[in-house]
Amino acid sequence: MSNDAVNEGRRRFLTAATSVVGAAGAVGVAVPFVGSWNPSAKAKAAGAPVRANISKLEPGQMIVVEWRGKPVYILRRTEENLSALAGMADRLRDPESVEPQQPAYAQNEGRSIKPEILVLLGLCTHLGCAPMYRPDVGAADLGGDEWEGGFFCPCHGSKFDLAGRVYKGVPAPVNLEVPPYSYETDTVVLVGVDQEA
Repeated sequence: MSNDAVNEGRRRFLTAATSVVGAAGAVGVAVPFVGSWNPSAKAKAAGAPVRANISKLEPGQMIVVEWRGKPVYILRRTEENLSALAGMADRLRDPESVEPQQPAYAQNEGRSIKPEILVLLGLCTHLGCAPMYRPDVGAADLGGDEWEGGFFCPCHGSKFDLAGRVYKGVPAPVNLEVPPYSYETDTVVLVGVDQEA
């Protein structure tokens, strides 16, 4: 066997090995680069939008997602919930949502873009505790016949209806806040991005 034949075989082997190592290196560099396109936990906490799939949310059910380190309640209201909102005005501190805790597109009785879907920051406007979702109409511990379902803050007893509007005579001074949000599709809510006017 001549030296030229040995060198040619060695050259082919080294070329193939170098190509494989180079390709692996390119993949190793590309994976973190592509991954960097997703918002980091720090970016999400700073306000990156959060997507919530509501396709499996049944009437009366609520899910909680996190946006800017805060809980966001997303509730699918029932027809009964929606019809009860109209008769609540005399029990509420700000029934027409005059105080600015919601974007302009949610300044309505239901405080929402779509009547059946409610999106609220899950922080009591008194001292920032997380109100509990209490859909049980007529709950004796919440006022009996006066309670049409809503949110109850266990820290100091503030009560809110199923539009997040605060009751009279409780420590919370204003309604629960409606964050900026929009619909990416019929079943995906994008929290942190305002609805187009």
